[in-house]
Amino acid sequence: MEHDFDILRHLQQTLGADIIHQQQPVDEIPTCWIAKERIVPAVLQLKSSTPSPYSFLYDLFGIDERNRIHTAGAPPSDFTVAYLLFSYQQNSFIRLKVPLTGEYPTLPSISSVFKNANWYEREVYDMFGIRFEGHPHLRRILMPITWQGHPLRKEHPARATEMGPYQLWDEKQDREQEALRFKPEEWGMQAQSEDADFMFLNIGPQHPGTHGVLRIILQLDGEDIVDAVPEIGFHHRGAEKMGERQSWHTYIPYTDRIDYLGGVMNNLAYLLAVEKLAGIEVPDRVKVIRVMLCELFRIASHLVWFGTFAQDLGQLSPVFYMFTDRERIFDIIEAICGGRMHPNWFRIGGVAQDLPTGWDKVVKDFTDVFPKNLREYNSMVMRNSLFKARTKGIGIYTLQEAIEWGVTGPGLRACGFEWDFRKKRPYSGYEQFDFDIPIAQNGDCFDRATVRVEEMWQSLRIVTQCLHNMPEGSYKADHPLTTPPLKKHTMADIETLITHFLGVSWGPVIPAGEAMSCIEATKGANSYYLISDNNTVAYRVRIRTPSFPHMQMVPYISKGYTVADLLSILGSVDFVLADIDR
Repeated sequence: MEHDFDILRHLQQTLGADIIHQQQPVDEIPTCWIAKERIVPAVLQLKSSTPSPYSFLYDLFGIDERNRIHTAGAPPSDFTVAYLLFSYQQNSFIRLKVPLTGEYPTLPSISSVFKNANWYEREVYDMFGIRFEGHPHLRRILMPITWQGHPLRKEHPARATEMGPYQLWDEKQDREQEALRFKPEEWGMQAQSEDADFMFLNIGPQHPGTHGVLRIILQLDGEDIVDAVPEIGFHHRGAEKMGERQSWHTYIPYTDRIDYLGGVMNNLAYLLAVEKLAGIEVPDRVKVIRVMLCELFRIASHLVWFGTFAQDLGQLSPVFYMFTDRERIFDIIEAICGGRMHPNWFRIGGVAQDLPTGWDKVVKDFTDVFPKNLREYNSMVMRNSLFKARTKGIGIYTLQEAIEWGVTGPGLRACGFEWDFRKKRPYSGYEQFDFDIPIAQNGDCFDRATVRVEEMWQSLRIVTQCLHNMPEGSYKADHPLTTPPLKKHTMADIETLITHFLGVSWGPVIPAGEAMSCIEATKGANSYYLISDNNTVAYRVRIRTPSFPHMQMVPYISKGYTVADLLSILGSVDFVLADIDR
């Protein structure tokens, strides 16, 4: 922490008056406001001119400030663009903010400094209408290019009922169809080279190898990929916009649908940020319950990846075996939570109810049978000669490239980097558990698979420790802002009953402030950045997902390979379209 504030002081000395204001957010991440003309020099300095560089652009997003009341003394602005950088050497974040004024402001692009800034800046433009000067291809990324307005601006409707009935007349249909046509010259592509004519091929958006509604336009020289352009957004549902209209607790089920294979892990990422804002410290029993269910979902998610990855490469049997074990996990989730794939069971300050009688037996039954099955899956897939031939030496990237493009999770650890947020920046009591961080060395499709298989073993270790060391105590915090609130006092007087009713219906009023959580989700670093304006709903919800930067890197690691190799690469990345599009 002291190092972070040293960096801010160094920036102050270098940039002088361009450091407008320093902020103390609830999450204690050092934060400063910088004039837009100096954002590129500031980012360059943090990336390369400090002893422990901030080499990872973790997130970049916009905020519409025009309706905000509690600004904590921040400089006046209509919009803000926030940059969150991370230093692996110092294990620390730093946040830069640029205040912007005007209806449709502009600022310089940092895409020449960080490669993964490209898509983040396009998203800010798409959602807010903020333009980035010098961006190589500033166009919409999540919304259709024919969309009118910018959805995360405060004046944009939050519900379909506010927008009038949908109409599709002939001229509009023709315009929409024409907008779908891919024009290579718009992306700097040529139809031919000196010695070859290129072919442009659509993979998706209805292709089984894309694992969802994803379109990738390939520029091909024969079978070889010259370039690729992913088109995302088909699965965009306005998850961040929904966070501005739902109360703090009624937004929880929406988080389940982000990484829809991660289940309660999505709840945890969101609730950790809410609990920071509210100043809630949860009991040890809550922490261990949450960890146990999160690790069960990590195994379930990895089983889906493992089976479908093998299926992509020609093995049909494994997916059926692995989905059987996934069903065993869902049986545990159903026994505890009542739901299966989307249990919506975590709550502000705790969980929905205590563990039921017999929970330990169903968990033990799974931990007893799964090791034998996992060894069998490993032999069936990882030792298969065809699987090795289609994954070894395919889709390689180095550790430096992984950091530059924003890769986290198993993809980062496959490059030999022993980094896991559960270990390095522990949350929810993970520091109390004994487990290892699996790594590999080559950064190819096979090594990304190797890491995930070993991660299932480590998750099983954690679940077993939860089983044998579940603490006694309450399943939710004794705090007035927990949801649902404590009911034991409601029959004492009418005022307490009314307070309880409001706490359940409207939800708590979370104190004004800003806070970010960061967890090691199934696919990498996942975080929620929340702004409260002292209200029953969030002023701004920013969801940083791992799949978004991972998909951005796919064209880079696919060039020079074949179309068949692309399916190996897509499978090894292990993305979820809802995690990309939100």
